[in-house]
Amino acid sequence: MQKQTECGKIIILNGAPRSGKSSIVKAIQNSFDGIWINIGVDTYMQMIPNDLQPGIGLRPGGERPDLEAAIVSMYQAMYQSIRVHSTLGLNVVVDVGHHDSYSTSLELLPICANIIKELPVLLVGIYCPIDTIMERRINTWQNKYEEDGTIPPNVKRWQEAVHKVGIYDLQIDTSVYSPNEAALCIQFELNDLSKPSAINRIANLSQS
Repeated sequence: MQKQTECGKIIILNGAPRSGKSSIVKAIQNSFDGIWINIGVDTYMQMIPNDLQPGIGLRPGGERPDLEAAIVSMYQAMYQSIRVHSTLGLNVVVDVGHHDSYSTSLELLPICANIIKELPVLLVGIYCPIDTIMERRINTWQNKYEEDGTIPPNVKRWQEAVHKVGIYDLQIDTSVYSPNEAALCIQFELNDLSKPSAINRIANLSQS
């Protein structure tokens, strides 16, 4: 009789672009025991054709309603893949920017939560002050402040929309913690995934 495989652990890092998610992913893959597969927004965007870009990376604001039906399917497919990896015993770290600021509410986070709710999941909110976000955007993409010195509207929308649900197992401010320190905080929380998780609570939102 084949031995049943223990499910791999799932870490979901949810935050705005340039909040530090990718650096934490690398720290996890470099330091945690076992195999850690990265599945997330950047990986998924590399898989889709140009006419569907930016896919699940679509920023808040409802500016591309023509993509929204496909985005729902993409998120479901990605989370089904996360589920399969876990059930085969592979650990998964996911970097995403979940929001519900589309042309209409899509309730993607509760939909995705229902796909993985029975698995060992740690949902981590990755926070970063907007001024630090801007500094990183300028260094990475040469993005700038508006001509009047204000924050660009799309950056503000990310900050307002990405943590709106506000239900997490752990919250990390990457202006305070380095990627390695953040990984250590996550590792500590992974030691006890027996308590009711944030993902289970979010999954229940779609049933209320």
